[in-house]
Amino acid sequence: MDHTLIIGLGNPDPTLENTYHNVGTLAVQWIAEHSANGDTPKFRTHKDSFKYIKTATYTLIRPLVFMNESGRAVKDAIHIFGGGIKNIVIIHDDSDIPVGEFKRVMGGGSAGHNGIRSIIDHLGTEEFARIRIGIREKEEAHRKKAGDFVLSPITPADKKAFEEVFEKISTSFPSNV
Repeated sequence: MDHTLIIGLGNPDPTLENTYHNVGTLAVQWIAEHSANGDTPKFRTHKDSFKYIKTATYTLIRPLVFMNESGRAVKDAIHIFGGGIKNIVIIHDDSDIPVGEFKRVMGGGSAGHNGIRSIIDHLGTEEFARIRIGIREKEEAHRKKAGDFVLSPITPADKKAFEEVFEKISTSFPSNV
């Protein structure tokens, strides 16, 4: 099996850490913490581009750039760790999916997600694996625009729902951080 780069999108600003737009970064952090066998995971930093934890089969990556610049960090990670586009999995928020749900997809457009748009622009393709984590409140349907809530703090109920999603996602990655 090839070495996989698992990249969680978000914003590096500490004031935005626990917002809906950072659910990709939170997923990578959760995977690192829950597969570290009780040890506190230590992310290394690559320049001003990303933080990472490398294992024998995958590398967890948290970009250190804002969402709109995600493509630069992804391209840097591919350059540093190799493997190419076929070896990346991008984890990101998706306002078209309800909280508590996620979808694994290959390819597709950005659907207005600026982080995904940046990755497509930097890599020159839409054909990469993604895990889209729902951030839309079920009761709200589509009454609110994503921009009206993606930078809002995550509610305690939604945090619990996200952790359940993170656990489901993490079962597809070996436990060897």
